[in-house]
Amino acid sequence: MNEEIRQRKRRALNVADINGEIADSLKVRDGIMQRVRDGEITLKQGQDELAKIKRAAKRNGKLTRSQKWSGA
Repeated sequence: MNEEIRQRKRRALNVADINGEIADSLKVRDGIMQRVRDGEITLKQGQDELAKIKRAAKRNGKLTRSQKWSGA
């Protein structure tokens, strides 16, 4: 994949993330990691929560970061 395509995909992913189209957005991921750092949940619990969010994405009319990147 050349650099221009990669940059276009990155921009599209960032725009979708900002517009709330991504279920596992950076904001959601940061929130989970903050809870892990605060000791509220374990890393395993955080990973499980992220996996649950990804599974529910389609049901909620959203995409995952991976799906958006691959063009799904």
